[in-house]
Amino acid sequence: MDTSTSSTKIHVSDLRVGMFVSKLDRDWLETPFLVQGFLIERPEDVDTVAQYAEHVWIDAVQSRWVPAEPHATLNPALRPKKTYINKVSAREEHGHALKAFRRARQLTKTLVDDIRLGGTIDTEQAKATVRSCVDSILRNPDALLWMTKIRNEDEYTAEHCLNVCILAIAFGRYLGMSENELEKLGLCGLLHDVGKMRVPLPILNKPGALTPKEFNMIRAHTVHGRNLLLSTPGIFDAVVDVAYTHHERMDGMGYPRKLPQEKISRYSRIIALVDAYDAMTAERCYAPAVPTTQALKNIYQSRGTHFDEKLALEFIKSVGLYPPGTIVQLRNEMVGIVLEVSQQYRHLPKVILVKKGEEPLAQEKVVNLADVEKGHLEKEFLIKRALKDGTYGIRVAEYREKGVVFRAAGL
Repeated sequence: MDTSTSSTKIHVSDLRVGMFVSKLDRDWLETPFLVQGFLIERPEDVDTVAQYAEHVWIDAVQSRWVPAEPHATLNPALRPKKTYINKVSAREEHGHALKAFRRARQLTKTLVDDIRLGGTIDTEQAKATVRSCVDSILRNPDALLWMTKIRNEDEYTAEHCLNVCILAIAFGRYLGMSENELEKLGLCGLLHDVGKMRVPLPILNKPGALTPKEFNMIRAHTVHGRNLLLSTPGIFDAVVDVAYTHHERMDGMGYPRKLPQEKISRYSRIIALVDAYDAMTAERCYAPAVPTTQALKNIYQSRGTHFDEKLALEFIKSVGLYPPGTIVQLRNEMVGIVLEVSQQYRHLPKVILVKKGEEPLAQEKVVNLADVEKGHLEKEFLIKRALKDGTYGIRVAEYREKGVVFRAAGL
């Protein structure tokens, strides 16, 4: 439907099916709505909004009402081709995933080091790394996904390449891509930044502002990546294309060629999203990490200009506000780690509480924030904000070593 640019503030009791809600009277991060701006398609939607807001702003609609079912249907590019089920529980997969992750991390570091020293890309090694990730994610994506939160600041490039590989495969699974497509997409993620191995380390790791010349040298990694991959036997064309175009933008303002959006492949659009998300949530020499919620908000705000709009919205839904492994602070100032997300209450996860501010609790305890909704827990246990890994000295990796298991929705 076409909407006008004007918005009207109304009470939730005046909401009706067919209205488009463009704004709430509270921060969208405090609600279960993953994006701000949605269509009221059913009477039940009104009831849901009423639980979280008293007033809303609606956009005036000047054209005919589009029925809910056609409106909600994904466009052909996003329509799932394959439906996956979790073959094992996250708990069962954790042991396999940890072994796969450790081996993949070592292989990726070796691959990156070899390229930096002037060697060639070991195609079979790269494909084997991706295959192990695909196998784990097809069994259950959650075990391997949260391991992307385990980082070593001294090995950023290698770990970023592996994380983009894992996140891209998991997102592709969510979109319903075939196993063959997942392997290609994973390889695109693993090798998207190989061109950076041709950028001098002092420039790549410079903490301060780059000069125009240095910035152009960084940008040249897309060309270096294309050239490296073109000379590598056994590499899919899509991998070469992604290395060359993952910094192109939907508004035509990307680099190196300022391509119009119709010339940017679907693989490149996916890797651009995942690349940005992982980079924003990691500590880099020139920029601090941001919490997951802020990274998703940045992606939402850049949809349609920097990122493919429909893929950006799907990516936000796939990640969720508080994925397992997220460090959160509650309204009562208690701090903990998200252990498990339920399908019904995605904004009210199960959390292990470990501190109150800077002070460790006498005894760590697990609380199910969904009990707030059920009236069994005070509202002070609602999440106030998400924090980056390492805040208050809390690191996810240390809790994994203690045997803590993280599980996502639907388990």
